[in-house]
Amino acid sequence: MEVTINHNNYEVEPGQTILQVAKQNGIYIPTICHSPHLSDVGSCRMCLVELENNHKLVASCVTPVTDGMRILTDSKRVIEARKTVVDLLVSDHPLDCMTCEANGNCVLQDLAYEYGIKESTFGTKKLPRFEIKDQNEFIQLDPDKCILCGKCVRTCKEIQMCNALDFVNRGFETKVSPPFNQDLGGQDSPCVFCGQCVEMCPTGALTYIPSKGKGRYYEFNKTKTTCPYCGVGCQLELRTKNNKIVQVGSVYDENSPNPHGESCVKGRFGYDYVNHPDRLTDPLIKRNGHFEKVGWEEALDYVAEKLLNIKEKYGSDSIGGLSSAKCTNEENYIMQKFMRAVIGTNSVDHCARLCHASTVVGLGMAFGSGAMTNSISEIEGSDVIFVIGSNPTENHPVIGSKIKRAKKNGTHLIVADPRKIELSEIADISLHHKPGTDVALINGIMNVIVNEGLLDKKFIEERTEGFESFIKIIEGYTPSKVSQITGVPADKIIEAAKMYGSAEKAAIYFAMGITQHKYGTNNVLSLTNLALLTGNVGFESTGVNPLRGQNNVQGACDVGALPDVYPGYQKVSDPKIKEKFENYWGVKLADREGLTLTEMLEEAGKRIKALYIMGENPFLSDPDQNHVKKALESLDFLIVQDIFLTETAQFADVVLPAASFAEKEGTFTNTERRIQRVRKAINSPGRAKADWEILTTLANKMGYEMKYNSPSEIMDEIARVSKLYGGISYERLEKGGLQWPCPDSNHPGTKYLHKNAFSRGKGKFFPVEFTPPEKEADEKYNFILMTGRMLYHFHTGTMTRRSDPINRHEPDAYVEINIRDARKLGIKDKDRVRITSRQGTIETYAKVGERVKPGQLFMPFHYAESPANKLTNRVYDSKAKIPELKITPVKLEKVEKRVSQREVLIDERYTSIRRQEQ
Repeated sequence: MEVTINHNNYEVEPGQTILQVAKQNGIYIPTICHSPHLSDVGSCRMCLVELENNHKLVASCVTPVTDGMRILTDSKRVIEARKTVVDLLVSDHPLDCMTCEANGNCVLQDLAYEYGIKESTFGTKKLPRFEIKDQNEFIQLDPDKCILCGKCVRTCKEIQMCNALDFVNRGFETKVSPPFNQDLGGQDSPCVFCGQCVEMCPTGALTYIPSKGKGRYYEFNKTKTTCPYCGVGCQLELRTKNNKIVQVGSVYDENSPNPHGESCVKGRFGYDYVNHPDRLTDPLIKRNGHFEKVGWEEALDYVAEKLLNIKEKYGSDSIGGLSSAKCTNEENYIMQKFMRAVIGTNSVDHCARLCHASTVVGLGMAFGSGAMTNSISEIEGSDVIFVIGSNPTENHPVIGSKIKRAKKNGTHLIVADPRKIELSEIADISLHHKPGTDVALINGIMNVIVNEGLLDKKFIEERTEGFESFIKIIEGYTPSKVSQITGVPADKIIEAAKMYGSAEKAAIYFAMGITQHKYGTNNVLSLTNLALLTGNVGFESTGVNPLRGQNNVQGACDVGALPDVYPGYQKVSDPKIKEKFENYWGVKLADREGLTLTEMLEEAGKRIKALYIMGENPFLSDPDQNHVKKALESLDFLIVQDIFLTETAQFADVVLPAASFAEKEGTFTNTERRIQRVRKAINSPGRAKADWEILTTLANKMGYEMKYNSPSEIMDEIARVSKLYGGISYERLEKGGLQWPCPDSNHPGTKYLHKNAFSRGKGKFFPVEFTPPEKEADEKYNFILMTGRMLYHFHTGTMTRRSDPINRHEPDAYVEINIRDARKLGIKDKDRVRITSRQGTIETYAKVGERVKPGQLFMPFHYAESPANKLTNRVYDSKAKIPELKITPVKLEKVEKRVSQREVLIDERYTSIRRQEQ
């Protein structure tokens, strides 16, 4: 096909619009309502062009090309029509550009300038017609500045999938509004404050409240980087001014996890912790029970001396190190190298032990690689998605939105979770099984698949092993038996099995609802069995996909911050591997596996005399807080390296101030194995330094030479010692992220794993029997408490609790209680309640509803004042050493209001005065 634009001929593809062809060939056509990330509606008429064939003016964004079409983009008629469009828009728009937040970043302003519209020929609106909606912490909606392009409406419906905005009213009263004319934070508003509507808005109708009055778009320095929150790895634009982050904007990159500029409320608004006055600025040494500021030389000399003395007195294995999923790959690599080459121990671990250790072990056993098999971009290509033990819309919101979009576009959705989560509400099949019965449920699904003949015999025969022993176990898990164990109706188990088993491309997504159990590894193995049974691994849009909880928990594992592997998951127990790293690092290395994070805390004060903690907060994140407290207090020496004086840092002998993600260069690796750049946008406060700089300086003081001029040099070393990262360099990453395995500099990265063969050769079935949880509800502790995350806060709250808009929006902890249990106990919504386990007691607020079933409770663990992990058990998975954070028997009671004598007197006095007034 061929068309003519402005008298020049162009080859075109069927189905292209005039606007697409024009853009493709560098021909300018102005637009307002168009975005390449949204459906086109042609409502603004700004993109009008003239068709010479019939002399019609048409909207180029919605008009497909036809063979022989002759188009004019800048004829006199076109220019006059566009001028009229702008003239009309200006007539109904407040001309307050000098004080508008969007000044300098406003499409209407630019078009008025382009077409010479100084004032409207139709007159100008003098008084506001609508009420400004700003009764929330995040986004202001000013309908008087809205030009009704509908981009925010389509963004919310098509990208975020929330439907929080729509057009209401008619004629001049038409406006964009949340439901029932409420604020975006209104009780009926489904808005989750992702902020993408603000990014898409062509005027100042939608603006960011936290950055109001702090700078205009053209004043900001702009730095592309990777989000520091969950494992999705969204690309963001930090907009900075005067060494402060003022806004977080969108990045549009089709090769990123968030190609449409998506973010969540934490990524968009949880940035001000970086400039919080609580930031550590100087090294601290505790003297006589109080911290004193010291210089770097004094602090690191003291640390070096203490560590060398403890090493000499008790041996290398008396010192443990906790690396961090919050730090970069380069810093995690240096931390594990420091512990192995300088201290001489393999006792280095990080918070993966608490979230996905069972994933690494289970997937490694079955497939040979402990990582997400497929890519985020493949979500919408699946025929069936099975989400189990994961709440993506809260914990991985950008992935959650993609799953919702897939469902809208025809993908079938199965959700298994003890709670009613958002995805449960839209799922084709929702399974609410009892906590801790995952193995039974999955085995039951596989029993039906086998009996219905839905297994992939060819795949099993050619690409797997261990099927015979596996199938014997499955035979006993009939739907009726599994129903008795799980509480899920047998017919639903059968329905789910048929749906998953019949799909050509079925994908499993899971998170800590699967992993944080005493039998977490068995839970993961059950999922690998299900994928192998149906041949749903090694192909696009299939697989077994763990959603990693933190920004670099995948990368910290990859570069060796684990006690049993060197970088690239090379076993420390393999003499040849050990010898290889001895040659790399020029030092003799320990020949035995180190202790895990949970084992280090169990051995604190015994085998472990000193701990070096970098960017972790075990006092709030680890189970049984009283035990953690005793462990930290029993150490001879504790170093904490962090950006704040965390709850854990308060126990330290030395605190070292570190740089945040926005103050250093590096890389993070997201949940889909994508290595992406982190870039410095501002300077660190005071004398704070990047973690790698602190560690290398300390290593040199302790007699081991570490010389790196930049994180890029550290990445070059990682590439030399690990084939997974063999082709990774900063030069390549400047062009975009790369997914491992990437063995050499010419390799494009790997979209999905196990394409023609598994990493271990053949996929392996493991016969897994259901075992009940170790601790169940009894007469005294008659509720089961589950812990986890919520949308607005992150991990131990170190960052989000110091983000002003986020913490004002969700300032208090809570516990979800079923309405029937609440009635029995006389508890109403927002009442103060007490929760007691065998480990401790806390108080918090009641959140009464039907998200949890009777007999079950759920509580987020982000709040230091109501620490959920004061209640949880020290029960560990025998293989992965991960704690069972999802099942804790507890007692629940209402806290009766305490009335002091002073309050009684005040109340009596007030009553007396009121009577006198009457």
